[in-house]
Amino acid sequence: MEYDPIKNDLGKVFNQSVALRKLFYKLLDLLLLRTWHVHKELKAWPIFKQAFTMMDAGSGFGQYSFYIANRNRQCTIDAVDVKEEQIKDCNAFFSKCGLNNVTFAFGDLTKPHATNKYDLILCVDVMEHILEDVDVFTHFNKSMKPGAMLLISTPSDQGGSNADEHGESFIGEHVRDGYPVEEMREKLIKAGFEKIDIKYSYGTPGKIAWKLSMKYPMQMLNATKLFFVLLPLYYIITYPVAYVLNWMDTFGNHKTGTGLIVKAWK
Repeated sequence: MEYDPIKNDLGKVFNQSVALRKLFYKLLDLLLLRTWHVHKELKAWPIFKQAFTMMDAGSGFGQYSFYIANRNRQCTIDAVDVKEEQIKDCNAFFSKCGLNNVTFAFGDLTKPHATNKYDLILCVDVMEHILEDVDVFTHFNKSMKPGAMLLISTPSDQGGSNADEHGESFIGEHVRDGYPVEEMREKLIKAGFEKIDIKYSYGTPGKIAWKLSMKYPMQMLNATKLFFVLLPLYYIITYPVAYVLNWMDTFGNHKTGTGLIVKAWK
């Protein structure tokens, strides 16, 4: 299934006003389990409430930059993506919100971009879309200050892209179904990282929550846009269950899972 067209349609619906865009971000924060995990790791990062410089590598709708910049006006964020229209849209929205500490710009992560600049690089739902991953990790490492942290959320090889019996990913834009833990570790070491911590996300509770919160609604929206009308009722019924499952997944320890939360330090 092609996921980007549905995301773009949702973005257009919620982009009609600043209030709706903020509501959209809040809904993403609530629905997306990976966001729960990323927020947890950010809050635990010792520098989160201090002045720091970061790159949002593959910024998408800009929801992670918004979350961080809205809580820490001391930070400076370079948000990069390859979609020009989305970059322009995010710059306009953040300007309306008075968040002048974030700049969105075009950025090819497979190319060099900075040297010893960032205290934090955040990369969420990006690496599964890029073949040249070691190049990306190497450029990340060069861009980071000594002691800086790289935080990645990406699918694991334990069914992370929900591939079917033919090996086709549920998300059509993925170039790989997910990372084995040791492959991720080896590639980060090759790129120059010295300390690496990898754990599974989307364990048993998370896999059920993902189906309720994302997979089933996306499948129905892919079948007919008329399901937009029924989405509020669908989530009223299913989200209380998904919320509990998200909490269990975020604060539990999983021997396996369909996602990885990766932290690496220079």
